[in-house]
Amino acid sequence: MYSVILVDDEQMIRESIIELVDWNKAGFEMIGQASNGDEALEFIEKNTPDILITDIKMPIMDGIQLAKEVREKHPSVKIIFLSGYDEFEYAISGIKLNIIEYLLKPISRVELEETLKKVKKNLDKEQREARDLKLAEANYQKDIDVVRMSYLLSLIMENYESTSMAETNHLLQFSYIN
Repeated sequence: MYSVILVDDEQMIRESIIELVDWNKAGFEMIGQASNGDEALEFIEKNTPDILITDIKMPIMDGIQLAKEVREKHPSVKIIFLSGYDEFEYAISGIKLNIIEYLLKPISRVELEETLKKVKKNLDKEQREARDLKLAEANYQKDIDVVRMSYLLSLIMENYESTSMAETNHLLQFSYIN
């Protein structure tokens, strides 16, 4: 389950978006909502979501400033802009902030569900890659340990007189013994 926070200054819009989708069935949990960027930022500091869905035009702190702050402090959060305005400037701001999607209000169920599927697919891929990286690191560490042990055994068991002192020192450093 991926966590979501919804930010819009209009409570009716927040409520309608929340009711628009079966969040749990889609693989998401709505963990919070806020009416402006300042409230959202405070919430995000305590409960970092996977996804931030935010209106662009809001009082106190707008969505663009919120996205900048979130991007600086929590770069992995996926951000979706909502707007009632189809203005090029907002789209450019979104591109600069690496926004996942720019949705125009009113939002349809299909459009929101498609966007959520896309974001979920992206998050799933990132989780798989992180798991694969951890597994590769663990396997690498095991392999290094085997190489070290093999070398030490060869020093003990074999005739190592033919190995130069420089080569031995290098191998010992590699083995963290020297």
